[in-house]
Amino acid sequence: MIYFIKFVYSFLLPPGLFVVLLLGMVIWLWKSSRRPALVLLAVTLLLYLSMTPLVSDLLIGSLERKYPQPSAVEGDVIVILGGGATSGTPDLDGEGNMSGPAANRLLAAARLYRQTGLPIIFSGGQVFADSGNEADIARRQLIGLGIPGDDILKENSSLNTEQNAVNTAELMREHGFSRPVLVTSGFHMPRSMVQFRNAGLKPLAFPVDFQASRPMSFYISKFTPSAGAVSTTGLALKEYLGLLAAKITP
Repeated sequence: MIYFIKFVYSFLLPPGLFVVLLLGMVIWLWKSSRRPALVLLAVTLLLYLSMTPLVSDLLIGSLERKYPQPSAVEGDVIVILGGGATSGTPDLDGEGNMSGPAANRLLAAARLYRQTGLPIIFSGGQVFADSGNEADIARRQLIGLGIPGDDILKENSSLNTEQNAVNTAELMREHGFSRPVLVTSGFHMPRSMVQFRNAGLKPLAFPVDFQASRPMSFYISKFTPSAGAVSTTGLALKEYLGLLAAKITP
């Protein structure tokens, strides 16, 4: 019963409510002009599908499965890519916090450091006027997790993945590193690998922060519209477009 109630609620609140309103317009148009009604119906169905966890998990999962997590780590430096940060927000030992994906990458890299003892490069700058400088915040938080400051290098000027790769490659050359272990979200790894190879590096992919469960199960909630699914669908489509751009414009 609880799942049925959630299913009904999903169409009473945004974004599902918009699907219901669009279907109402389809019915209203059908009486006077069927061709526009059919076009609107097709658009509504596409919009509905993009709102469902079923489609969002399929899209994001297809990116996450491109690079399996290696069982053995071979490299001379751990490279973590940023993914968003807030400024002015309270933390245990200062101000500024890493956003969801970036925080997951940071935590996974800290655990990887404890397993391997490899030094860390964190790459990411201040993307927006009201966002935090990712590398500066990450260094403080890594030290707070017990990692010595001497083992942490920061690259705090990059604004996108291409700049992450170019600037990290330069920093690695300055410090004599050549075999990066690349840590980023699974959905972000395919595009990151292309950009780092374009920058002349041969990274070992170590994907973390997975969004889609494996194997996928099918149940009624997979077909209910949700704001989270809309966000995940948009994220996956952005990565596919970015991956295409990285491949055709090296």
